[in-house]
Amino acid sequence: MSNTSPGGGKVISGFLWSFAERCGAQAVTFIVGLILARLLTPDDYGTVAIMTVFTGLLTVFVDSGLAASLIQKKDADDADFSTVFYFNVGFCLFLYMVLFFCAPLISSSYGDASLTAPLRVLGITIIVSGLKNVQHAYVSKTLQFRLFFFSTLGGTIVAAVVGIVMAYLGFGVWAIVTQHLTNLVIDTCVLWVTTGWRPKKLFSFTRLKSSFSYGWKILASALLSTLITDIRQIIIGYRYSASDLSYYNKGSQLPSMITNNINTAIDSVLFPALSSVQSEQERIREMTRKSIRVSTYLILPLVTGLAVCAEPFIRILLTEKWISCAPYLQLFCITSALHPIHTSNLNAIKALGRSDIFLKLDIVKKAVGIIILIITIPFGPLAIAVGLVFGSLISQFINSFPNKKLLNYTYLQQVYDMLPYIALSAVMGGCVYLINFLHLSDWASLAIQIPLGAIIYIGGSILFKMETYHYLLDILKASFKKMKRK
Repeated sequence: MSNTSPGGGKVISGFLWSFAERCGAQAVTFIVGLILARLLTPDDYGTVAIMTVFTGLLTVFVDSGLAASLIQKKDADDADFSTVFYFNVGFCLFLYMVLFFCAPLISSSYGDASLTAPLRVLGITIIVSGLKNVQHAYVSKTLQFRLFFFSTLGGTIVAAVVGIVMAYLGFGVWAIVTQHLTNLVIDTCVLWVTTGWRPKKLFSFTRLKSSFSYGWKILASALLSTLITDIRQIIIGYRYSASDLSYYNKGSQLPSMITNNINTAIDSVLFPALSSVQSEQERIREMTRKSIRVSTYLILPLVTGLAVCAEPFIRILLTEKWISCAPYLQLFCITSALHPIHTSNLNAIKALGRSDIFLKLDIVKKAVGIIILIITIPFGPLAIAVGLVFGSLISQFINSFPNKKLLNYTYLQQVYDMLPYIALSAVMGGCVYLINFLHLSDWASLAIQIPLGAIIYIGGSILFKMETYHYLLDILKASFKKMKRK
């Protein structure tokens, strides 16, 4: 298998396809989420959130580590891909059996026997993830990001129809469970049909050991991250209520959607691109700087605007019954604003092959997270969310620290690169927030706030000649010209 060397054009093309995939899928998911939120109750969402904690934790074993090693390895061939594929499928079957037999125990611990059946069905996603994982790595490795667009969007649309119909017919929790499973099955099937790769009759313990020597550190890091995230949800669902958990989760969804759309698009292209030039420190440094600038420029105004418009936004889109998630949404907007510096630094460290540093960083961050969690638990779910903000601020510094030595790119330099966009977003947010004092209707407030925010941010970008604005504008112009030529 040849390794595609990503030139600048391919990286930009990959970013645009990846960004279109994320935006398309998340737009459909967002609209469906609004419909389901009106048809289902916070308790329904809380119940599913409890189940996804356990399935998500097991899926981490499949989705992290070995797949990253395939992307990072410059000369990965069919023997590497086939070996990881067969191992993943076998391991997924084992994990599903563990979940299947533990489901009654999990249900009884939450005092709800009705969890057992839907948890076992939702657990099938673990097996499907094993079938998808290596195909996903192959597409990333070869920069065929347009395939993600079709697979993700296809799965999302079909699952949306299934979920809405089932919710309308009164299936409750089963509507969300079936939606999740359908989405992943369709996504996986489309990838298998459209990619050119198929597993060969090859299996090498030597190749598996090689992949594992890099991948286990990435896996351990992802597992630690998921454990800390899931512990918060387990505690909220167990100590408080399913409704509290649903408000916490719903408050995190929209900021996460914004961040994931942009960061996933950038990261999915950046990591393979960085890996291909892993011996060139200066190029990695410049690509990391560009990543921080672009993602900050795009994410900050969106989460700032969302935070200051939270209450009218929720009342219009989710109805009054979800208004309790407003403070959670505002807090998660802060954590989302910090993501660019997190992910860009970690991608550079991974691409350099330093998964050992990656793991050490995560151990330190998770230790900090656990201490903060222990302190905030007695004060309620909102205090836990506040603690998450403080933990994210500390983690931002921790993630950037190694790149002072690896890339000669310090934390202060990174903040300096972000500063123009922080300042402009703050001015925009302050102006938009003032509209709340006019005491207009929710619809009237948003009708003024959204265009006002866009005018201030884009106008400020033009007025102060912001480099990233013109960089993105040039990319869009080049893309439109390319489309016209076709």
